[in-house]
Amino acid sequence: MSAEHQDEKYLKMTTGPVGPLITGLAIPSAIIMLITAVYNTVDTYFVSFLGTSATAATGIAFPLMTVIQAVGFFFGHGSGNYIARELGSRNHKNAARMAATGFFSAFIAGAAIAVLGVLFLDPLVRLLGATDTILPFARDYLRFILIGAPFMICSLMQNNLLRYQGSSFYGMIGMVGGALVNTGLDPLFIFVFHWGTAGASLATMLSQFISFTVLFICSNRTDNVRIRFRYFSPSLATYREIMRGGLPSLARQGITSVSGVFMNHFAAVYGDAAIAAISIVQRVFMMAASLVVGIGQGFQPVCGFNYGAKLFPRVKDGFRFSLIAMTVPLLPLGVLGFVFAPQIIALFRPDDPLLIEIGTKAFRCQCLTVPLIGWITINNMLMQTIGKALKASFLAIARQGLFLLPLLFLLTPFLGLTGILIIPPVADICTFIVSIPLSISVFREMR
Repeated sequence: MSAEHQDEKYLKMTTGPVGPLITGLAIPSAIIMLITAVYNTVDTYFVSFLGTSATAATGIAFPLMTVIQAVGFFFGHGSGNYIARELGSRNHKNAARMAATGFFSAFIAGAAIAVLGVLFLDPLVRLLGATDTILPFARDYLRFILIGAPFMICSLMQNNLLRYQGSSFYGMIGMVGGALVNTGLDPLFIFVFHWGTAGASLATMLSQFISFTVLFICSNRTDNVRIRFRYFSPSLATYREIMRGGLPSLARQGITSVSGVFMNHFAAVYGDAAIAAISIVQRVFMMAASLVVGIGQGFQPVCGFNYGAKLFPRVKDGFRFSLIAMTVPLLPLGVLGFVFAPQIIALFRPDDPLLIEIGTKAFRCQCLTVPLIGWITINNMLMQTIGKALKASFLAIARQGLFLLPLLFLLTPFLGLTGILIIPPVADICTFIVSIPLSISVFREMR
């Protein structure tokens, strides 16, 4: 990155109007997240034509996909948070070392997951909650997902690296390109080549490789911190910084994976239709969450630069702007989702009344607490970006670890399937409550 580009980016991030600045960064990030959620949902949509058990296989894969994403977010957020602060403090050599160390460490971690996962594929599928009828579909689906793990992890890592530097547009190019490839290959591999769930996961693997390649090229443009192997400098201090910024993401995604596994096991008692219905609801709600996360990702580089430059009033202004931008669109989306829940679920399996019934109940329960997502998300991103690792990690694991998992064990024996469906919104409410004092304490420190 040239000195001229460095100065331009610094001035832009620390002096530009906060609202337009966040909006400009959030639009590409929101598009990235939305497209990613859409093609995950499209994946489930095309697989649903293969039957209820095949649809349930995508739900079985969800916890594993979450683990892979957790590793990608861990290195991406851990490296990116540090890089944003170092660029805000004008320490560009430290930023370059962190970019290289984070990238190559992420690839090594992904390769380890791929090897271990393929070697122990059958026990892994069972652990994730597959029934005998789901097992063959889940095995075929997970094999290529695992092989593509290094590329998926590095794609997520590079996307976050670009975003924290204020270069969300380049990340959008890479992620959207891969998503379009996945959407085009899904029907080709499933319906033309008749490769079933294996075809769907092969399409995902190829799309991740394409995203990886495009993002690597974009990361090495002159106005970004370049990734060079000669800057790869693993050390305890470096990984401590990655842990500091990435631990909340790892905790959040990791506990989501664990809760997903238990959700599958509890739902399996009520048949493949229950697992499939929960899987569909998860995929659709990923689209609503993607909008919120995209806005938050526009806030994070602005927050990181200005926090590093000690411009705390700009951090607070950005927080307020992002919270409003997140919450306003969620209110009508929640209402529309509640009203049209049966029609949305029927898009996936119109010939399975039991799946539609279960999915509608789950969807409507989740719609009740959709407006709370904005407050929880922006607080978590604020704490993570400014290096409050303990508070951010606590809030990150609160929904799944402190509330959802214990409630799953407490309520399901008494309420059965209804308990499984109402627990997620109850966990949202509890997380919202505990986030309030954490937010107050962080803002008091910025006085």
